[in-house]
Amino acid sequence: MDILTMGIDIGSTSSKCVVLKNGTDIVAKEIVNLGAGTKGVKQVLEKIAAETGLDRDDIDVLVATGYGRNSFEDADKTMSELSCHARGGAFLFGEVNTIVDIGGQDIKALSLRNGMLQNFLMNDKCAAGTGRFLEVMARVLDVEIDELGELDAQATEKASISSTCTVFAESEVISALAKNIPIPNVVRGIHASVATRVAGLARRVGLKEPVAMTGGVSKNPGIVRALEEELKCDVKVSKDSQLAGALGAALYAFDEYEKKRKD
Repeated sequence: MDILTMGIDIGSTSSKCVVLKNGTDIVAKEIVNLGAGTKGVKQVLEKIAAETGLDRDDIDVLVATGYGRNSFEDADKTMSELSCHARGGAFLFGEVNTIVDIGGQDIKALSLRNGMLQNFLMNDKCAAGTGRFLEVMARVLDVEIDELGELDAQATEKASISSTCTVFAESEVISALAKNIPIPNVVRGIHASVATRVAGLARRVGLKEPVAMTGGVSKNPGIVRALEEELKCDVKVSKDSQLAGALGAALYAFDEYEKKRKD
């Protein structure tokens, strides 16, 4: 009999869900761009049900993680998003010693050993370098956040955006636009500012290659390029990087099933 486990990652700006079969095969995965305190969890579960025909009774163990995990009452267990991102990242990338995760409201740098979390640092007191920071910058530039990576690729040079504070960086961007600096060059400067902030956290946690990136911002190739430039090493990304937390939760759910079975 196949064992089905589910991981739900309820972030500040999005809800992610992964269903695993026997702890190894991804059966279904969905992302909804609504986070904690919204209908995001309900919607992501509805999408999973529509995709697979599975309901809650078909899931052997469900683990919730993320910012809103404690408000989700239908979970068998909750886990720290730090542990889940480490576990999911190790599943996606194989050997990885450092993971940087840029979320909607925070940045995390994780140090791993043999696929398990050893140490971490978080920047959750300020929006600088987060998905929220990029949203603010995109709004100032009057572009969609999904366009930032493409604009970065068009840059001929990097505008100087020296501040890592969202408010001051916003002023710098407005000043750059007033000087008629091309938007692609401004975007590259913004990405460099984010990379500086993230790289500082990664070095403090004990940077060791291989390095991987999780979280929704990993979809932005301009950020990945800027981070590689700042860290002076390759940064692994996956099409499923945003799902790392939910994937890790589903893997821990399988561990929980195995533990209960042996008991």
